[in-house]
Amino acid sequence: MKKIILLASAIFLSSITYAQSASQVGWVSKFGLAGGFTPIYIMPDLSVVNSAFSFDTDGMLAYGGGGYAYVMFIDNLRLGGMGFSGSRSESRGINEVGYTIGGGGLTIEYTLPFIKRIAVSPGLILGGGSIELEVSRNSGNLTWDDVWNDFSNANSNTENLTRKLTNSYYIVSPTLNVDIPFNRFLAFRIGAGYQMTFDEEWTVDNNQDISGVPSDLNGNSFFIQAGLFVGFFAF
Repeated sequence: MKKIILLASAIFLSSITYAQSASQVGWVSKFGLAGGFTPIYIMPDLSVVNSAFSFDTDGMLAYGGGGYAYVMFIDNLRLGGMGFSGSRSESRGINEVGYTIGGGGLTIEYTLPFIKRIAVSPGLILGGGSIELEVSRNSGNLTWDDVWNDFSNANSNTENLTRKLTNSYYIVSPTLNVDIPFNRFLAFRIGAGYQMTFDEEWTVDNNQDISGVPSDLNGNSFFIQAGLFVGFFAF
């Protein structure tokens, strides 16, 4: 613990020295590190699901978090990570559709040095994510024997059915975040971005390939995030 405290103190003092020397020749390089809780409002295109099931196409709230630290060898550059997950469902009688989206990855941001007292940072998220679409019909009267009878009887006409489709992909998301510090240790973050997905792969049930999935059903979407970060800020 003493070593950690000494190391943190050394980093803190060196950062102050660096900032003071930088102020003599131009903009002060921003520095710090932080992490926190960042709910995300994400707006995927669900029109394909809506046309088949009257699914609400409004956006959805996802929960997650993230963090970052400035890398002192490149002024105003910070690296970190983030992750999120959210779900929603719609029911019509015994039929139900559930939609889950999640992802995360490495964050790369550059804080604009000419803006004082707050941190305005364009950046990128590089990572991966997935969509899970679960379609089910369940009368609510299942027993243990019903489950295994349906499984073993190929000619079963059961009214209970579940299909789970999964879409996995890579993510590249341009972002713009603003961090507004209340003091040196607490800041409010608000930001936005657009999630672009690549190399998508759809599977169904136990990882079986499925074809014919509409191309509009993907993870591309705008998102807005806001939350509180705790750490050390020198903007």
